[in-house]
Parts: sequence; C-alpha cells; structure tokens
Amino acid sequence: MIEVFQDNDDVYRFRVKSPSGSILLNSIEFPKKEKLQNTVSAINRSKGNHLLFERHTNHNGKFLFKLRLKDGIIIGQSLPYNSEPGMENGIKNLKNIMAAL
Repeated sequence: MIEVFQDNDDVYRFRVKSPSGSILLNSIEFPKKEKLQNTVSAINRSKGNHLLFERHTNHNGKFLFKLRLKDGIIIGQSLPYNSEPGMENGIKNLKNIMAAL
C-alpha cells in the first residue's frame, strides 16, 4: 500500500507499507505534490519492474536499502534492519507489493 502525505514543512512524501502495516520504504521529500504524484504513478505503471535496489550498511552496522527509478533517481529508503536477511526480506516484500499495484 502506498500512503501519500504532507509533511510538517509543506513538503510531500509517500511511504510503502506491508499488509501488516510495517513501513518498508520512506520516500524522499517532494516540494510539489504534482512531482510526488508523477513519481507514484511511475511506480504504479512499472509494476515493480525497472526499480533498482541499492544495499547499504550504516555507521551503526544496520542494513538498509535505497530505491532508485530506472533513470537513477533515488526515491526512497528503508528503515534500518538488524540483519542482512531481514533487509533482503524487506526488499522481497516491497517487490511483491509493487508487482500487485
């Protein structure tokens, strides 16, 4: 499920949640609602294809991933995971959700 909202600084964001309500991805900030809507539409049209996942480890040793569109623009980031398998499961769940859109 993609949830669109306005943040407190008059910027727009979206997040992708699992069926259980866990946040899988938080978007970057979008200064204009139209740009956010265009990005969400591009995600919906892609059905999960052409999405690139970058895997990272933060300075605390936690695992996270960033999501890029096929043009290379980063559009979001996961919350930190305690393990690499947990992160991979988060990516798998996100791909499944995107494919079902």
